[in-house]
Amino acid sequence: MRITLHLDTFDRLAPGAYGIVWIDKETGKWSREGHAGLALPQWGRYRSGQGCTWLIAGVDGAGLCTLEGLDLAAHDGPFEGEHGRVQWHGGTQEPATGDWHVQCVDETACDPEDAFFADEA
Repeated sequence: MRITLHLDTFDRLAPGAYGIVWIDKETGKWSREGHAGLALPQWGRYRSGQGCTWLIAGVDGAGLCTLEGLDLAAHDGPFEGEHGRVQWHGGTQEPATGDWHVQCVDETACDPEDAFFADEA
């Protein structure tokens, strides 16, 4: 299952700051699909449980954000249009609050054309 997630409304960081990430539930990894105003690395891993998901940078293992209400370990979701609050920790002294919403859920199984994660040489 692949999930496209949109992060936005981080007005304290920069007007119009956003990030779009593609989450791969089978590998436990995510990749950046687009961003502006957020220091969002190209890829990373995620942890999920207890009603939250944490995005972690792939290169240095730094915690980037907490997606409140998005539990990718749950068996009944996520669904398109689902939304919640995000706490952005990446490179800020205090967390910046924003929103996340699921743009797309693709349940088809396929192999990527190219491996884009740094640990997949």
